[in-house]
Amino acid sequence: MKVQVLLPKIFNYPFTYNSKDINPKIGDLVEVPFGSKKEYGVVWKSTYSVPEKIKIKEVIRKVHEYSIDKSLINFIEWFSIYNLVPIGLVLKMVIGNKDSFFKNHNEEIKIQNTKSKKYHLNLEQSAALKFVENISNNFDVSVLEGITGSGKTLVYFERIKKILKKKKQALVLLPEIFLTNEFKNRFEDYFGFEPAVWHSKITPKQKRLIWKGIIKNKIKLVIGARSALLLPFKNLGVIIVDEEHDSSYKQDEGVIYNARDMAISRASFEKIPIHLITSVPSIETYNNIEKKKYRHFKILKRFKDYPLPETKIVNLNISKLKGKFIAPETIKLVDKYLKKKEQILFFINRRGYAPYIVCKKCGFKHICKNCSMYLTFHRLKNKVVCHHCLYERNIKTKCKIDNFCDFKMFGPGVEKIFEELKEIFPKKDINIFSSDYLKKKKETIKLFKKINENKTDIIVGTQMISKGFNFPKLNCIVVIDADFSGRGYDLRSTEKNIQLYHQLSGRAGRFNSESLVIYQSLTSENLILNDIIKNRPDILLKNELVIRKKNNLPPFVRLIAIIVSSKQQKLSLLGAQQIKDKINKKIKGLEILGPVDSPLLKVKKHFRTRLLIKFNNKALLQKKIENLLNNLKISSKIKLTVDVDPVNFA
Repeated sequence: MKVQVLLPKIFNYPFTYNSKDINPKIGDLVEVPFGSKKEYGVVWKSTYSVPEKIKIKEVIRKVHEYSIDKSLINFIEWFSIYNLVPIGLVLKMVIGNKDSFFKNHNEEIKIQNTKSKKYHLNLEQSAALKFVENISNNFDVSVLEGITGSGKTLVYFERIKKILKKKKQALVLLPEIFLTNEFKNRFEDYFGFEPAVWHSKITPKQKRLIWKGIIKNKIKLVIGARSALLLPFKNLGVIIVDEEHDSSYKQDEGVIYNARDMAISRASFEKIPIHLITSVPSIETYNNIEKKKYRHFKILKRFKDYPLPETKIVNLNISKLKGKFIAPETIKLVDKYLKKKEQILFFINRRGYAPYIVCKKCGFKHICKNCSMYLTFHRLKNKVVCHHCLYERNIKTKCKIDNFCDFKMFGPGVEKIFEELKEIFPKKDINIFSSDYLKKKKETIKLFKKINENKTDIIVGTQMISKGFNFPKLNCIVVIDADFSGRGYDLRSTEKNIQLYHQLSGRAGRFNSESLVIYQSLTSENLILNDIIKNRPDILLKNELVIRKKNNLPPFVRLIAIIVSSKQQKLSLLGAQQIKDKINKKIKGLEILGPVDSPLLKVKKHFRTRLLIKFNNKALLQKKIENLLNNLKISSKIKLTVDVDPVNFA
């Protein structure tokens, strides 16, 4: 008997084997010879053609107790087609590499039970729970929207608890890895046991244990980042996507996909409900709410009825700041909260000390040798660093005019604001909340403990602090630069800023009736900023939809970006033009924009040229585009990257 086996490699088709006495079924994991090695793969649907005049090898063995469900097989195929990704690479995300999961057969994950705390839902939360539960067991998308601090998490915790009582599994997706440990503690408090945590940084052994526990239906609750979506659940009952609007759900390297959108698709294949949790919906979700495609419930009040923070715009006058970035008016307002022993957050979404440095004598600028980007000065390392390829070098440079360069720093990062605050408040405990300073788990836990025990006075944070954290004594937030400086290649800059500032305001005053968010701005008359202050995200999103429709942009059309890269710029341009000509010749019903140089022209020594394919969002042209791209005869000196539903045009 012949069977087709899909291997977790870069192939877009399975391989044919003889199975003789083994008789494996579709979805079974098997060990097969491949070249001179042995590989693990999955018995696939026999819908692919078998090549003639080729020696067919024998399946070595079936890996007992391990199989994946038909619904997951169908999802893998759909995922591959939609995202224009080789199907073998999608399978690799499901089962991992050779020997990743099948050694040490007898090891088991240990689930530790702890004492759970009792929580009670208020009237709004109870109504929200009733709403999300008011469905059959089939596929359904519901959106739970609520202002930050309204207790949305408790609602879906209670929803999960009821799913677990039915002996089903639950998956909670979070947008960032660093959120998982903070959430794990909240899960333990509520459920009385430790959930399985899945993300790229856990150890191979831990991955193996969790994978086995899920496929054997022994692990019931998983919280994880994007890749948890492709775990081989056996009895999945619900998917929760927390902070559904977060752009971190978009995987932009390797296999490129949007985990929120793929989670909705997986729920559809599994025929189960999915709940999207948000404080301000993404533009796609908002559009689907407006079209009545998604059910929608809104929690209007905070958990214990604490009011949202007051807001204040501080008009920045550069001439009066004299090289500083914190206005005198801001300092006076902040000092009132410090005197009450309350915490302050200074928010600036730039890592390092200064994003741009220039020699005062010769005008020399530090530029990355691999990318067309200025290097950011990091005082922590005393080096300039590229945030794209991680190249770094010492700042000391021979000057063209005299001796060594004397650099002037332009623009603030978290380190510069930290330094300025140390001068203003020398006796206060000040900490930086940024990925550069929280690389180790111990450092993160230590800082959380300090913040929660009110042993730190001021936090200087990047965007990572805006997501999901609950700091009891944080009652004043300062947005250092609140001007909407979205670069032209980011389609979603307005949407992102609406969501970011709304989330930031929700970090303050969760347990206090007097809290404040200060927006420092050079353009205090900015309409979007003023509307955010009025807490009117629905009006802003509605206006954004009107603009998108007028300009024929998503969610009213579908976009696919093709990035052609090469070490020679002329080759990337030539390759992109040839691809455009062939697509135009072979596929009707689409528009191709470009080729143009990417705004990030050079990344990791490769020049980048972009094409943008635009077509009706009701059409699914990916299969035609994929077939054409797979059959292209292109130079080995160029590389193609395909990004379906791009979030920016960098």
